[in-house]
Amino acid sequence: MERLYSPWRSQYIEGFDKIEGCFLCNAYKSNDDEKNLVLYRGKKCFVIMNLYPYNAGHLMVCPNEHIGDFEKLDEETLCELNILTQKMIKALKIALNPDGFNLGYNLGRVAGAGLESHIHKHIVPRWNGDTNFMPVIGEVKVISQDLKDIYHKIKRALKDVI
Repeated sequence: MERLYSPWRSQYIEGFDKIEGCFLCNAYKSNDDEKNLVLYRGKKCFVIMNLYPYNAGHLMVCPNEHIGDFEKLDEETLCELNILTQKMIKALKIALNPDGFNLGYNLGRVAGAGLESHIHKHIVPRWNGDTNFMPVIGEVKVISQDLKDIYHKIKRALKDVI
């Protein structure tokens, strides 16, 4: 039997319930962007890599303010969310050369939101053939690149975009 190791998942499994407060707010309030995988800070929103990504380069665009009701976002925040989404797509194209993207929000637990109290938009790069038997049979997603390497690639690409 072949074994796959993903030690970073144990941090999620063992520690997610132990996080005090909102992990997005904690990352935003911290001064250590690299440790928290924060790629960009804007006036109303920031961009963070997903620590438990669906695919390499999975990003989240989040309001700086802790808000869980999409309908209560002001126009300036909504505008910046979309502008940053566009810039992140450009940066991901430069850094990782994906074939496409999935974009979206999960609003409410029933819709798949792991964090309901802080709105965040997912940007998931996709490549031809990026799905295979692993998620279907093994219930495992294999990310073949290190998060910190991807972080630095995207940071370099952002210099051409922002």
